[in-house]
Amino acid sequence: MRESVDVLISGGGVAGLAAAAAFGSAGYSVICVDPAPPVTERGAPGADLRTTAFLQPSIPVLTAAGLWQRIAPHAMPLQVMRIVDAGGAEPIARITHDFDAADVSAEPFGWNLPNWLLRREFVARLGDLPNVDFRPGQGTRRLFTRDTEALVTLTDGAQVTAKLVVAADGRHSPVRRALGIPVHTTRYGQKALAFAVTHPEPHRNVSTEIHRSGGPFTLVPLPDHQGKPCSAVVWMETGPEIERLRALPRDAFEAEMNTRSCGLFGWLEQASALTVWPIITQQATRLYGQRTALMAEAAHVVPPIGAQGLNMSLADLSALIDLARPETLGTQPMLQAYERRRLPDIKLRLAGVGLLNRASMMRARPLRDARAAGLHALYSLAPVRKGLMQLGIGMR
Repeated sequence: MRESVDVLISGGGVAGLAAAAAFGSAGYSVICVDPAPPVTERGAPGADLRTTAFLQPSIPVLTAAGLWQRIAPHAMPLQVMRIVDAGGAEPIARITHDFDAADVSAEPFGWNLPNWLLRREFVARLGDLPNVDFRPGQGTRRLFTRDTEALVTLTDGAQVTAKLVVAADGRHSPVRRALGIPVHTTRYGQKALAFAVTHPEPHRNVSTEIHRSGGPFTLVPLPDHQGKPCSAVVWMETGPEIERLRALPRDAFEAEMNTRSCGLFGWLEQASALTVWPIITQQATRLYGQRTALMAEAAHVVPPIGAQGLNMSLADLSALIDLARPETLGTQPMLQAYERRRLPDIKLRLAGVGLLNRASMMRARPLRDARAAGLHALYSLAPVRKGLMQLGIGMR
């Protein structure tokens, strides 16, 4: 027996759960599937220990979906983004510039939360929506589309017809592959370590990117942990270097970590397990197929610089919700309008983040000196500095 819904969402990560809550809150009937049940506890095996910074433009779509109300009490505001160049002969901060949200807005740049907590609260929100059916443990096996609807066969054999299928099923998206949409991928030879640290110096709601070589070392504010100031760390380096670091004994790893952090927060202590993530840029050549929209990492993947990744995903979701009408849901004109709205911004941000990442990877001293001089010059021009902040946030 076939089921019928307005929207089927393939993928139950943070972006897919947000999409289910958004379409459900807008009154559409929704089924959301993911082959892996979400891990919703910090210490559980497989927990996603990365964090997400929601920038200002993401808050309205989260609020309309009933999500921001659940996560706001746990969110850590990000008032200042600090860029540090430590590319000199010794790993010490030689140029430091603060980008303060107060220069462009009365609100912080964004708010930071752990990904495992987002999954917990997003799943709870879906439980409040009677028109949303979340099915962890099931995935998308086959997709067949026609002008009037899509037919999705799930991994348990169930069949679902939907007016719109939303592919939020990751960088290896089964739905994208079923549609035959190719991707362009750029590999940097990098990986990232993600983990949490405690430190004696308070972070004062400052997100800090330290650039030397191999990629940025980024500390993002978190709530206190066991009575100590706490930050999430994303440490990007070459693949072999990340594997070397991960294999170190804890005391040796902490020594290397504190050298790389330039001592800006005092002695850092590892406060969570290490997780490793590959760093790529990836873009689908199209954002839609018949009765199907690609969003989030099914559509685009960026390195974790400037908090662009999930905020680009929520911009996708905002465009889909804005364009959705019961009478035209999933039609070609709606999907074409979605691609026209999102594609220019996606291309701009992928190019910008890719350029920043390559600049951060520089190993030759003369190139690192040029990078530092460029940062200082850009910061010194107030209109340029404010324009870059507005662009990074996504303000129009």
